Amino acid sequence: MSISTEKISRIGNVVSNSMEKSVVVQVTYLVAHKLYKKRIRKSSKFMAHDEKNICEVGDKVKIVSTKPLSKRKRWEVAEIIQKRK
Repeated sequence: MSISTEKISRIGNVVSNSMEKSVVVQVTYLVAHKLYKKRIRKSSKFMAHDEKNICEVGDKVKIVSTKPLSKRKRWEVAEIIQKRK
């Protein structure tokens, strides 16, 4: 059994930063409907670690997978792609 150490990355928007050193990032993606094949927009929320506490609501960020940091935190902010407008 081999364990992959490859880091997964996703891009999303910060929707909450009310916690210390943590942010909630919403990632949206498109999936095809099984029967009708129409593309549907879906989203998932991920809790991410923000060591410097610099992310604000509305920022576009890149998150990467990491070892479990708490019960729900398995991601960390790699970079801020675009600050909020």
